[in-house]
Amino acid sequence: MQFVIRYYSETVQAEILQFPDTLQARYITLTQRMVEFGPHLGLPHTDAFGGGLFELRLKGAEGIARVFFCTLIGQEIVMLHSFIKKTQKTPDKELKIAKSRMKELKT
Repeated sequence: MQFVIRYYSETVQAEILQFPDTLQARYITLTQRMVEFGPHLGLPHTDAFGGGLFELRLKGAEGIARVFFCTLIGQEIVMLHSFIKKTQKTPDKELKIAKSRMKELKT
């Protein structure tokens, strides 16, 4: 059974679609794999943040981006939040947004 990708909001989807070209291409390639094989592609493509929160790790010529996601019952993958990474460490602000959205969906 294939997985389905949803977005927390239209804004999240629009932000992802505004990524630079190589990051968009990487996103499309990896999400196609997620639909076919499931959300856990393993490093360097996906990584767990704990508590059911995961990140999709995108790297391209224009930089690095992250897309936080969670899974729901019924083979659903929900993209919660995205950002272009500018530092080595994931900013707390970005992580808080993703955790808040995941909590909202799962309650």
